[in-house]
Amino acid sequence: MRHNKKFNHLGRKSAHRKAMLSNMANSLIFHKRISTTTAKAKALKMYVEPLITKAKDDTTHSRRIVFSYLKSKTAVAELFRDVAEKVADRPGGYTRILKTGNRFGDDAEMCIIELVDFNENMLEAKETKAKSRRSRRGGSKKAETAPAAPVVEEPKAEVPAAEEAQNEEPKAE
Repeated sequence: MRHNKKFNHLGRKSAHRKAMLSNMANSLIFHKRISTTTAKAKALKMYVEPLITKAKDDTTHSRRIVFSYLKSKTAVAELFRDVAEKVADRPGGYTRILKTGNRFGDDAEMCIIELVDFNENMLEAKETKAKSRRSRRGGSKKAETAPAAPVVEEPKAEVPAAEEAQNEEPKAE
């Protein structure tokens, strides 16, 4: 019986699965965003988030533990230098999974997994978004009665008089 065994084996032997997750974690650390299937992304999230938590404590022991998972000196250096610095105050939830639809070849559910603090577009949208309350009365009227943006006409370039005379056709009498 497999009671409470929630780990997804992804249809691979353990050595293949560990190598695949290590490579995907390296790619995620280097590129900050990768596209993959949803099942692999969920497995990668469980794999990489404890490593990011370890990277917050920059000691030789934690570097060796992270290296045993990633097997890449450059990935470990990037993780401890850039990623850990940016997520230092975050208590968890370092990755985000955004579903993108299905793959054409085999209809597998695809998604993008990214590091949360490195998506500048979502960070800007979050800062500029104003909180608003929805009410039953007047919600749609405000949108209808809002003044339209003024239309600004561009000034036409002035043409010298000599060129105007050349462009005009003589009138037939």
